[in-house]
Amino acid sequence: MEIRIQAIHFDASEKLEKFIQKKVSKLEQYYDGIIAVEVSLKVVKPETAQNKEAGIKVLIPRNEAVFSSKVADSFEEAVDVAVDALAKQLVKSKEKMREK
Repeated sequence: MEIRIQAIHFDASEKLEKFIQKKVSKLEQYYDGIIAVEVSLKVVKPETAQNKEAGIKVLIPRNEAVFSSKVADSFEEAVDVAVDALAKQLVKSKEKMREK
């Protein structure tokens, strides 16, 4: 599984990148055969508290993808919530595939 991290208008720390890779790699337990994961991080309206946005796109077989975007106080929190949402989407996607 390939993980691409894109920090928009800032440089992500190595610690943040390792955290993201650790969290995202857990998605494999919900869906076998994930092709790639694209994570985009950006700061929205810097003057507000809830200004860290993490968008995560998971590419799965059959040209399908699931996506989640969350805004929180920190990138870690946003990634954490987005990964939870993706886990639910991947489970649903897997169930739909089994029904076919």
